[in-house]
Amino acid sequence: MPKLEMLWEAHDPQTALAERFGFRDAVSAGRWVTITVHEHWGIHIDSCERIVISGRNALAWVTSPSGQLLAKWSVAPERFARLSQIARLTQWLDGKELPVSSPVQSSTGQPQVEVDKASMCLQRVIQGDLLDVDDDDQVRAAGAALAQLHQALDGYPDADQVVPHQARPQPLAVRVTDWIDSAGDHVPKPARDALGRLVAGAPADRLPTQLVHGDFRSSNVLCAGYKIAAVIDFEEVRVDHCIDEIARSAVMLGTRFRDWGPVSAEVRATFLSGYQSVLQLTPVEKSWWAVLVLWYAMALVPPGDDPTGWGSSALSHLAELALDA
Repeated sequence: MPKLEMLWEAHDPQTALAERFGFRDAVSAGRWVTITVHEHWGIHIDSCERIVISGRNALAWVTSPSGQLLAKWSVAPERFARLSQIARLTQWLDGKELPVSSPVQSSTGQPQVEVDKASMCLQRVIQGDLLDVDDDDQVRAAGAALAQLHQALDGYPDADQVVPHQARPQPLAVRVTDWIDSAGDHVPKPARDALGRLVAGAPADRLPTQLVHGDFRSSNVLCAGYKIAAVIDFEEVRVDHCIDEIARSAVMLGTRFRDWGPVSAEVRATFLSGYQSVLQLTPVEKSWWAVLVLWYAMALVPPGDDPTGWGSSALSHLAELALDA
């Protein structure tokens, strides 16, 4: 019987499986995956070992004569077209020799298949462990991998099909000041005022935009030793400024599925040095780096209890900026 679990939600997985996907138990879900993979990919499945639920998406680890595979499917029809585009993007990145988990083409040559009111993608399981932010070599390699990914994504010919032209980001200054105006009282006013001054003093953010990963952090980076085995989960891909993703990723690098916590300034610096070993920041990007790191650090401070220390991390970064001024 497949092991059934939730990826991050605090819900009963059996109930979620029935209510969201229509399966009475993990065995019936595993049987459906086995039949679907055989019918559409022509691959015989020996067993389904594990099923993990995330929202209206599910992942099933299965074994075949040629090795372990991962079947990912969604029952959110409004996302089917985008999932197909993301599958094609990932396939293209694999062709550029980027470390990604490329879809296995179906028998009809499709990277994503719609069947039984679901959209499914099949991938080969990549061996590796989630990025360890206590390992400087892995952190540096992750920064370099993000830069290489940005280089490749900038040349993707079908970017407008992945992210429609109208879904372009607001200017950085607008985004940050809008957040300051709406931030709750759990973010100290002196900190909000300091961030406002930094935004006011930053250069006009006339920075180019392009496709970026959208969720580059430990839970989506697999490592084999000090090397990056794969960057996974492109479902949040968007158009944005590269420096926004670099800063966001640096702040959130250690976050996984639950009990998110901040990383140290040293980890952020190591990550940035890895990125700049491939792509140097422009002077304008360098000016926005500190602003955006502080913004994301402050934005992650939760109201009420703060067991993992996001508040102290943000205040520490603010103090570092004051010393550098």
